[in-house]
Amino acid sequence: MRIISKLWITGMLLTLVSGAAKAQEPLENDSLTQSINKEMSILVDSARIPKNPAKDMNLWRPDPKRALWLALVIPGGGQIYNRKYWKLPLVYGGFLGCLYAMNWNNTMYKDYSQAYLDLTDNDPGTQSYNQFMHLGMQITDSNKDRYKDLFKKRKDRYRRWRDMSFFVLVGVYALSVVDAYVDAELSVFDISKDLSLRIEPTILDTHTSNNPLDGAVGVQCSVRF
Repeated sequence: MRIISKLWITGMLLTLVSGAAKAQEPLENDSLTQSINKEMSILVDSARIPKNPAKDMNLWRPDPKRALWLALVIPGGGQIYNRKYWKLPLVYGGFLGCLYAMNWNNTMYKDYSQAYLDLTDNDPGTQSYNQFMHLGMQITDSNKDRYKDLFKKRKDRYRRWRDMSFFVLVGVYALSVVDAYVDAELSVFDISKDLSLRIEPTILDTHTSNNPLDGAVGVQCSVRF
């Protein structure tokens, strides 16, 4: 009897253990499934998020120092960096206009200089000054001094205009650099929205007498920003 009871108890224990193991298997499978689903959801979310999100250009503000250096190195580079493309025709138009003026004035200066030299060397084989003469006009001994003075004044004038064109070119370059830096600075300048103009009457103290009622009526303006 004791042996039979022991065998019966052992069988019951084995049945309980096997039942618990079978009941635990779905729980383990459920936890494993949940962990796999969680990892898959993380991978899907990470795939949806771009690695390099696009910048919002409405919130972008230029760096004044970078705009300054770009304008110094590349003419118009500061305006391109500041996204002010409408200023490029003004900048490059100024540069091209100054370069054209320099080249044209330099050409005229050389032509009049050569004409003046040909007129003063007393060599009949050098007569480049005839290209500036009107039809039917000739240089004779009677008007030679007048043409010498005329050619000298014109070559000096075109030399002066050539030099002025160079300085204007430098001015356009400096102006483009200053514009790029100031434009970048103003883009980050905080302007308060509380901007108002207040106008109210006031009494002006003229200090003409000791009477407190002696004064003038005026208008007082105050600006708040």
